[in-house]
Amino acid sequence: MSENCTHDCGSCGVDCPSRNGQQPDFAAPANANSRVKKVIGVVSGKGGVGKSLVTSLMSALMRRRGHSVAILDADITGPSIPKAFGVKGQLMASDEGIFPAVSATGIKMVSLNLLLPSETDPVVWRGPIIAGTVKQFWTDVMWEDVDFMFVDMPPGTGDVPLTVFQSLPLDGILIVTSPQELVGMIVEKAANMARMMNVPVLGIVENMSYFVCDQCGKEHHIFGDSHVDEIAERHGIAEVARLPIQPAIAAACDSGAIEMIEAPWLENMAAALEQL
Repeated sequence: MSENCTHDCGSCGVDCPSRNGQQPDFAAPANANSRVKKVIGVVSGKGGVGKSLVTSLMSALMRRRGHSVAILDADITGPSIPKAFGVKGQLMASDEGIFPAVSATGIKMVSLNLLLPSETDPVVWRGPIIAGTVKQFWTDVMWEDVDFMFVDMPPGTGDVPLTVFQSLPLDGILIVTSPQELVGMIVEKAANMARMMNVPVLGIVENMSYFVCDQCGKEHHIFGDSHVDEIAERHGIAEVARLPIQPAIAAACDSGAIEMIEAPWLENMAAALEQL
């Protein structure tokens, strides 16, 4: 079965394993110079909920806990990871593969923005080309020794998330959401996709969960009451984390200093990943 299979064998003349009841294998081989122990996908059902932020905060937190960490930025048309870490310049390569960029604290990363002449150049590509690029970030990059790799996926359940689920050895995913009830419905789509692909959901992170007033000290739920506990219980997801609205976090992303944010709200999530 090809990656573009419509699952309608009646209109297809290709002799593939699915005709014989076999499961196709789309797994992509890692670069010969890569030794990645755990691969964690970071997904969301829709855009704008803070998936790249969670990827950045989790990576920085795991690095502070003493692990070697890498980020594969699979959000090809909206890459933001390099900016959050203040990483600039184009990637270098040799005959053996591509060298990842390295942040101030030693987090390795690959993003399309590090391959473009200008970080503001648009990526106007068809889906199969984008999906193929993500696979190349796994097969062509010399990641060397990595304890935890976080894959920052684009939103939704389309080509690229499907490519990551099928081609990379995912140990699990983290789902990022926000408090709106509509977003909660979309989160369930992501959880159901993970179940269909036999990939465990390791936790849910609710971004923009609340705001703590610097005058009265009270929590205010700007975007409505949280539904994350209900979703987690419905899908049997053990770990839940809530990120507050904090201007300091946004400022750190804009200035390339995300590694300076300690993110205590994610400590339990980090501890759960260490138990994999």
